[in-house]
Amino acid sequence: MDGKKLSVKILNSVRRDIAAKKKKVGLGVILVGKHPASLAYVRQKRLAAEKVGMQFFEKNLPSSISKKQFLKEVEKMNRDSKISGFIIQLPLPKKIDSQEIFELISPAKDVDGFHPLNIGRGLLGLPSLPPATPAGILRLFDFYKIPLKGKEVVVIGHSNIVGKPLAMLLLNRNATVTVCHEFTRDLKKFTKTADVVISATGVPKLVRASMLKKGCVVVDCGCKKIGGKLVGDVDFASVKKIAKAITPVPGGVGPMTVATLIENTLKATC
Repeated sequence: MDGKKLSVKILNSVRRDIAAKKKKVGLGVILVGKHPASLAYVRQKRLAAEKVGMQFFEKNLPSSISKKQFLKEVEKMNRDSKISGFIIQLPLPKKIDSQEIFELISPAKDVDGFHPLNIGRGLLGLPSLPPATPAGILRLFDFYKIPLKGKEVVVIGHSNIVGKPLAMLLLNRNATVTVCHEFTRDLKKFTKTADVVISATGVPKLVRASMLKKGCVVVDCGCKKIGGKLVGDVDFASVKKIAKAITPVPGGVGPMTVATLIENTLKATC
């Protein structure tokens, strides 16, 4: 499943909408420190925003910033009328509680979809700004016409950013969902019978062909650099031989996360 290909279609659609309606749309990012991966992710978002004609507002803060000053920066973006939506680039310094920060972002500008109000509305199937990565994964299923209704889906990883909200969205599609995580005692017991396996752990090559049934669909949300090469949670070489469909790393879920974020920002403008 080519996330890069679909992300281009989504970005082109957003670009046409912005141009046709002559909308002024602004995406903001607050970045703390100079973590190489974070800088790379922010660069991807800036390029995507510029590609669709969206203004990009980047606030770079030192790692030494106090919690009080950081909260002031969040409130500035909440009040800035030029910014349609904004995100806090993770990770944050340990002295700053990311969940507390998410709750201080205006739900209407929460284009990462992490605010409890957006999570709650998503749980109930109500209109909301959905979490970017889970929503991007669903878009891949739709684009490649992969049915979820009645299917057995295993989500590996129970983070608040991917695993939990993804399980919620899958349930809303009437899938039968099992969530596994680091404390699951026999992961293979669950994955071996699954129609769909989605892994979001950051553990390289955790999912192997021997753990899966032939003809399953596999989505890899992992992304870690080893020896200068990006690898995912899935042993791609072996799994692609038995899977009906699989996302690569890079080029799978990553581009979809960025595209959904851009789409959410347009949605926040309406």
